[in-house]
Amino acid sequence: MNKTPFSKIIAGTMTWGIWGRNLDRLQMIDLMNTCIESGITTFDHADIYGGYTTEAAFGDAFGESRIERDKIQMISKCGIQLPSEKRGTIVHHYDYAKSHIIWSVEQSLKNLKTDYLDLLLIHRPSPLMQVDEIAEAIEKLKTEGKILDVGVSNFTPSQTDLIQTKIKVNYNQIEFSVTHFDAMLNGSLDHMQVNGIQPMCWSPLGSVFKKEDEKSIRIIKLATQLSLKYNVSIDILLLAWIMKHPSGILPVIGTADKTRITNLMKTTSIEMELEDWFAFWTESAGKKVP
Repeated sequence: MNKTPFSKIIAGTMTWGIWGRNLDRLQMIDLMNTCIESGITTFDHADIYGGYTTEAAFGDAFGESRIERDKIQMISKCGIQLPSEKRGTIVHHYDYAKSHIIWSVEQSLKNLKTDYLDLLLIHRPSPLMQVDEIAEAIEKLKTEGKILDVGVSNFTPSQTDLIQTKIKVNYNQIEFSVTHFDAMLNGSLDHMQVNGIQPMCWSPLGSVFKKEDEKSIRIIKLATQLSLKYNVSIDILLLAWIMKHPSGILPVIGTADKTRITNLMKTTSIEMELEDWFAFWTESAGKKVP
C-alpha cells in the first residue's frame, strides 16, 4: 500500500471528544468534512484521548461519513497508560511490551473503523522500553499491513537513536512554537534533519493565548503590527513562523472550531520575511538573539 503525504497542517483530535468540545457524531462528520475541504486531510489521534474514548467517537463518525479512507490519513499513538477503569490501571505509566503495542494498535484500528494506520507514534519515551520488543511489534504490524509507517513523540535525539538501532524512525512529534523553541537550539531539529526524520509539533501556538505574561504581550504586539503587513490574523503568523524552519515541521492544530480551521490553512500561502522571523524570536526570548 502506497503512503500518502500528510497535509501541511494536521488536525489534532484531542479536544474533539470529552476532553474538549464533546462533539456528537454529526458534528464530528461536519468537522471532518470542513478539514478535508480546507486541505487538511491528516487526523492525529492517541489511544488515551478522552480517557480512551475519542478514537471510538471519531471512528463512529467516520464510519457514517462516507469519506473514502484513502482520501485521509490517520495517525495514532500508544504507550501511555493512564489510570483508568477501562484499562484496569491505577498508576500513570508506560507500557512498550510487544504484546501491548500490538494490542493497542488493534484496538485503535477497531475504534477508528479502519484497517490500517498511516502512522504509529510511540507516544513518550520510557526508561524501561526494550528496543528489541518495540522493533518486533513494529515489524509484525507493518508486515500485516496494520501500520504503514512509524515514528516517536517527545523523544530526545539520544532516545531516537536508541530506537533507530533497530528500526527507522521517520517522524517525531514534539512541542514547538514561538514560545517553546528549545528544539531548534538543543540539537533536536538538527538531529531530525541529519537523520531524515520529519518533525510534527503539538501546541503550535504555544502559550501566546494561554498566558497573559510579558512574553505573550511582546509577541502579540509584534504580531498585531505584522498582521497588517501580511493581511492575516495573528495565529496564522505564529504557524508561519514554525513552517519557515528548514526541517519541514508539520503543525498539529488543536482547535475544533470550523472557522478557525479554514482560516489557519491560509498559513500555507504565507512566506514570512527573514527579519520578521527573527523579530518573533527576539520578542519571545526578550533579548537579542544569540
